[in-house]
Amino acid sequence: MSVKIRKSLVATALVGAFAFASSNVIADPLNDVQKAGLQIQTAAVKSQTKIDNVYGQTQELLAEYRSVVDESELLKVYNDHVARLVADQNAQIESFDRQIATIDNTKQNVVPLMYRMIDTLEQFIKADVPFNSDNRLARVERLRETMVSSSVTTSEKFRQVLEAYTIEAAYSSLVAASQGTLEIDGKSINVDFGQLGRITYVAQSFDLKHAWVWDNNTKQWKELGDEYLKPVKEVIRMARKQATLELVKLPIFGAE
Repeated sequence: MSVKIRKSLVATALVGAFAFASSNVIADPLNDVQKAGLQIQTAAVKSQTKIDNVYGQTQELLAEYRSVVDESELLKVYNDHVARLVADQNAQIESFDRQIATIDNTKQNVVPLMYRMIDTLEQFIKADVPFNSDNRLARVERLRETMVSSSVTTSEKFRQVLEAYTIEAAYSSLVAASQGTLEIDGKSINVDFGQLGRITYVAQSFDLKHAWVWDNNTKQWKELGDEYLKPVKEVIRMARKQATLELVKLPIFGAE
């Protein structure tokens, strides 16, 4: 083989070796690039997943925050409301404390007042027209017994005293009739009584032949003339609802 041919073969072998080496050199960086790309893509997916998770958590936290804010506003309004209620209750408690502090003084003033009211009521009944006197004076005695009873509260005692005054006041408009006896000139006479409030208090014998009117100035029964027999009879009938109320002519004594 000639020297020229051997050189050509050597050159060809070198070129082939270089080409093979070059292909290996080029292939390795491509593989590295591809591996790096895959790694980057995998990392990107992981990062995106983390981002998605963080975003989801952020939304949940935001919703929770908004809920807490709304609840805080509601709690603030409610707390303000409760604070006003507490302030009002404290004011009432202070008022009750002041009232309680004055109860003893009130009792000290009310009890003597009730005794004076009972005494005045008794004096009034004795000075008044003597209708139903026994029951009215008995009511006064019951009040006195109530006043010394420890089982009755002060407020209930005061209520009963006021009730007695109310009953006496109602007698002023009372129209009533009853039966009884009068002692006239040492004789006991059966009579019908007729009452028109405290304006007039009359009596008439059962035989309708005699009539009397109570004179509260002299504290005596005064016999009436025959002209009053019919009016007195009508007053008694009206009190018994046997006749309609109408004007009648009767003697009236002026109050003093």
